[in-house]
Amino acid sequence: MGRQRVLSGVQPTGNLHLGNYLGAIRNWVEGQSQYENFLFIADLHAITMPHDPAILAANTYTLAAIYLACGLDLTHSTIFVQSHVSAHAELTWLLNCITPLNWLTDMIQFKEKAVKQGENVGVGLLDYPVLMASDILLYEADKVPVGEDQKQHLELTRDIVNRFNHQFAEPDQPVLKLPEPLIRKEGARIMSLTDGTKKMSKSDPSELSRINLLDSPDEINKKIKRCKTDPIRGLEFDNPERPECNNLLTLYMLLSGKTKEAVAAECQDMGWGQFKPLLIETAINALKPIQDKYQAVINDKSYLESVLRHGKHKAEAIAHHTLTKVKTAMGYSLPL
Repeated sequence: MGRQRVLSGVQPTGNLHLGNYLGAIRNWVEGQSQYENFLFIADLHAITMPHDPAILAANTYTLAAIYLACGLDLTHSTIFVQSHVSAHAELTWLLNCITPLNWLTDMIQFKEKAVKQGENVGVGLLDYPVLMASDILLYEADKVPVGEDQKQHLELTRDIVNRFNHQFAEPDQPVLKLPEPLIRKEGARIMSLTDGTKKMSKSDPSELSRINLLDSPDEINKKIKRCKTDPIRGLEFDNPERPECNNLLTLYMLLSGKTKEAVAAECQDMGWGQFKPLLIETAINALKPIQDKYQAVINDKSYLESVLRHGKHKAEAIAHHTLTKVKTAMGYSLPL
């Protein structure tokens, strides 16, 4: 029996930060030999909010280079751009037509983002969970790495699978595969440096809220020195009254590779003046190999394009096979 297939993607919007890396990409790298991985650049999802076309194009290449710089191995992982495979958009339309509207209007992220956009909210913001379902289902993914904030979207995907198979498949011959979540508890949710109760986010207006993967040592130093802390001496995990303390210790644990127990023992008597330089040094050292590899890859555009071209062809073949099954089940005749 072959390896299980994993599918995941990241939007090419803004700079990737430690939350993206520690919550998603590093987990892909560490587990990539266990699975057959399809890892894409979610540029169709990136336009649900206002965007600059030139920046979107540049960010797509940047993200592909970061994927490779972080250690994704092409013998285990297929890297491709979502918009290069037209089946994503086509399957989304087919699934739109069997997805109840109230399933989408009940999505928490839609409600939160729609408030920010006001009257300018687009249909794409409402509909992107169906596109996300199409992303997953096209590749017959067994596992989907998701953070806690994305679990609702995977649940929606599973609901769509069950609804589609009930309407268009025989009970013992499902057309669409039911995916399972792949959730890593520690570090799956990295919080803001300016507010330990909020997730680290590319959309936060403050650059001080996050450490980007391509930040210089001086930028990392400045951001950690200015990050929010508390007046209590002695650092500890899991105290709900000290969210920033828990977040910074978690960052140190994940970047240093030490166990939670070792970090708790090392830092239990520290003050912030002693801990912050330790975290700064650890973050700089952890990101340097990624940054060095990134510069090598981004400067070799022909190699980068060859990776994406190969990824497109491999992804396209699998996606087209699934799309054909769906269209056949729904009654569409295949083109002559």
